[in-house]
Amino acid sequence: MVPCGSCKLLRRRCRKDCIFAPYFPSNQPQKFAIVHKVYGASNVTKMLQEVPHHQRVDAVNSLVYEANARWRDPVYGVSGTVTYLQNQVSELQTQLAVAEAKILYFQMKYESMMLSPEIDTDEKSYFMQNDISQYISHDTSNNVNHNSFHKDGFPSFSNH
Repeated sequence: MVPCGSCKLLRRRCRKDCIFAPYFPSNQPQKFAIVHKVYGASNVTKMLQEVPHHQRVDAVNSLVYEANARWRDPVYGVSGTVTYLQNQVSELQTQLAVAEAKILYFQMKYESMMLSPEIDTDEKSYFMQNDISQYISHDTSNNVNHNSFHKDGFPSFSNH
């Protein structure tokens, strides 16, 4: 009988009823090694014994993930990853809100200009010829031509 990854690492004989065998195959010794370094073999045994059989695969995957995170970041572990991702989501939500505000600004400016009798038809036709409507559509998909934007992020409306 080929020993499982845990018995191989611990240099012990792998029994038929080895609790680790279904979850730590011999061809993946690093999987148990990292879990063993972080939690210890006896603690992993206790944890697996407390988990119902049908949930053990998920428990082992979670232990491996958490052990890898703890190995990479000994202080924060998975919490560091979660915090980083939460900050990234927050930053992206802010960027989205700014982009939506810019779209709304240009939409309102465009609509007021088109309705305004003070703006001559040449200026209105410039906007129509250059298909400015792509910048103010209600569609939130990414259909903006980024080449027509200045470095400040606003589209160019000047007549060149």
